[in-house]
Formats: sequence, structure tokens, C-alpha cells
Amino acid sequence: MPRTRPWEVTDEFWEQVRPLIPPAPSHAKGGRPRLSDRRAFEAIVYVLRTGIQWNALPRELGASSTVHDRFQEWERAGFFQALWQAGLNEYDDLIGIHWEWQAADGVMTKAPFGNAATGANPTDRGKRGTKRSRLPDGAGIPLALVVAAANRHDVKLLSATLDGLVISRPEPTAEQPQHLCLDAAYDSTPVYQELLARQYQPHVRSRGEEKREKEIIPGYRARRWVVERSHSWINRSRRLLVRWEKKVQNYLAFLHLACAQLIFAKLVVFG
Repeated sequence: MPRTRPWEVTDEFWEQVRPLIPPAPSHAKGGRPRLSDRRAFEAIVYVLRTGIQWNALPRELGASSTVHDRFQEWERAGFFQALWQAGLNEYDDLIGIHWEWQAADGVMTKAPFGNAATGANPTDRGKRGTKRSRLPDGAGIPLALVVAAANRHDVKLLSATLDGLVISRPEPTAEQPQHLCLDAAYDSTPVYQELLARQYQPHVRSRGEEKREKEIIPGYRARRWVVERSHSWINRSRRLLVRWEKKVQNYLAFLHLACAQLIFAKLVVFG
């Protein structure tokens, strides 16, 4: 089996990225030639997918300080979220977002150098950590995410996650309802009230309950696992396995880029 190179940016992917690149600042007084946008983007994707330190970036991909400066410049311009949003819009046009069955859940990771949005991780002996709360559609395509301290309960992040959609949500109807699957940690009256106010049909189940219902109900299909698969897909970007970014904005930029790359990869599969 040939070795995959997930950090490589194909011509097809670049054609989707190029129109969204922020304009370069003016250099009317001269200076060194600017690193090309494509090379800078390829280097950023390399850091995301391999998890390499900025200072260890291979010189042939660009000077690490230059690439990092470009990453910060694009983050401030909102480029990475715009890329994720553009991917979602194209995915919705070509394939269709599965709004009928959505799911939400959080996952914790280490954050040894993080400042904002970090806290004591209750599953890691109280070490500093961060939590990512995500909302994917029925196929696992990420629609929204928020970052918070690891000791924030999932319930406290649900409203912000649902409000974090980067694409317009269609209005649920009786003919086209929208279901939201959650694990047992969300089983509380405020959660049900929040979901009903947003016209979601709540489904709060533990893994054991899903397993039992699948055994006794003909045609029953477990759906909550889709959010866990979505977390797994995003974690293939090794830079996200541990949060090394001190600034939460930089961490979010990497997350948005990972979401965008995942969506465009799905578009290639579906042709």
C-alpha cells in the first residue's frame, strides 16, 4: 500500500483556498520578496498534520518565523474560519448537510502551555487541559465547535456550541424534524428546555441504553457515536492531540483548518 502524505495540498484543494486568501499588506518601501501564499499555506498544513514544532519546520517549506507570521496574519483576518465555512457551503450544495440527525459532545486534551480556555483536567490528575465541544451533522461533518477549560462541564458548553454554527441552520418542520443526540452527561432539565426552545428533538442516551435499544427495537440505529467519530477524524491532525498554542485564537485557527481540510477531503471522495 503506498504511503499517504496527508499534509500535501492538491491543486484541487488550493483552487478552493486561493480565492479566500487575505490580500497581502502593502510593501511600497520595498523589502524581501514575500513568501508565496501557496507555500505558506502548505507549510501551515504540514504543521497541522504532522504536529511538528514551528522551529522544526523543514527549511524547504519556508522559514519557520515567516510561516508563523503568515499564520498569525491570516488568523487575525478570519481566514481559517472562512475556509471552513466555504467548505460547508460547497458540501451542502453538492452533497447536502444531514440536518435531521445531529450530535454534540466534548473531548479533553492536554494544554501544558495554554493560557486562556484551560483548566484542571479531571481525567488527567488535575493537569492543565482544554476541552473542545463539537456539533457534527448526521455524517460527522463538523458544523460548530467551541473551546473551553477542561473542567467546564459539557452541559455548560452546549448553548455556545449550538450558537457556534458557521452555516445557516434550516428551520425544522414537522416533515423535516431535527434530532440532537447526546450522552447521559447531558441528562438535565435545563438541557431539555434549551433543546426544545431551539426546536430540537432531544435523544439523551448512554452507550448501554443505545446497545439495549438496538437489540430490542427492530431497525433501531445508534447515532450518538457519529460525534465521537468526528473527534477521531479531527485528531488525525496531530497538532491537535496536545494543545501547544498559548493563544486560544491560534488553537481555534488550527481547529478550523482541520475542519475545512476534512470537508474538502470528503468532497473529493464524493467526486
